Amino acid sequence: MITPDLESGVKMWHLVKNHEHGDQKEGDRGSKMVSEIYLTRLLATKGTLQKFVDDLFETIFSTAHRGSALPLAIKYMFDFLDEQADKHNIHDPHVRHTWKSNCLPLRFWVNMIKNPQFVFDIHKNSITDACLSVVAQTFMDSCSTSEHRLGKDSPSNKLLYAKDIPSYKNWVERYYSDIAKMPAISDQDMNAYLAEQSRMHMNEFNTMSALSEIYSYVGKYSEEILGALDQDDQAGKQKLAYKLEQVITLMSIDS
Repeated sequence: MITPDLESGVKMWHLVKNHEHGDQKEGDRGSKMVSEIYLTRLLATKGTLQKFVDDLFETIFSTAHRGSALPLAIKYMFDFLDEQADKHNIHDPHVRHTWKSNCLPLRFWVNMIKNPQFVFDIHKNSITDACLSVVAQTFMDSCSTSEHRLGKDSPSNKLLYAKDIPSYKNWVERYYSDIAKMPAISDQDMNAYLAEQSRMHMNEFNTMSALSEIYSYVGKYSEEILGALDQDDQAGKQKLAYKLEQVITLMSIDS
């Protein structure tokens, strides 16, 4: 802060929040002016980025306007969740919606939105991080089935996209509905897809490390997994429980 020239009576004004001014009274005209400047700039920035945010959300939550075909794994996974809901007599659409949101948008896409450096060779500074956090929060709110009650005391980042979130929510619901209407993916097609993906990326990953991570999970929950495999018809036909027991036995001998 520049020290005011008390002798000449000149008082310096700065773009600082009210609480940063010890001598500034609540409701002071200067404080109001600063808030209006912040709000104007906030809205202007939002307007500049609006098309990019809309395009991003529409691409993610679309089965057609995405530049490439919907990955088979997404359809297969969503159908599996619907099958589990039917199996356990869960008919609440909000539960199914939440399962799907937690599996893909909130687990994968939010991470990509907040951390573009995972995909692109860029530096994410603090200002960019703050902006992306607002977009990510809007994305999460769009996937939620609960109503968001906003008031005058709500944070500005929540108020910014308050009018847009209902449209985004419709996009999410349409996305899940369109995927549910698509033809089912057979186990054979899914296995062929996974085999092709493995072939394409066979030299990019350490398979032994991946197997070790999977086995650490299997070792921790071996009884539950073996019990589930014994009760599953498809697993029974392929004798997966017996094969897993053999793997556990061999690993215990090696260790």
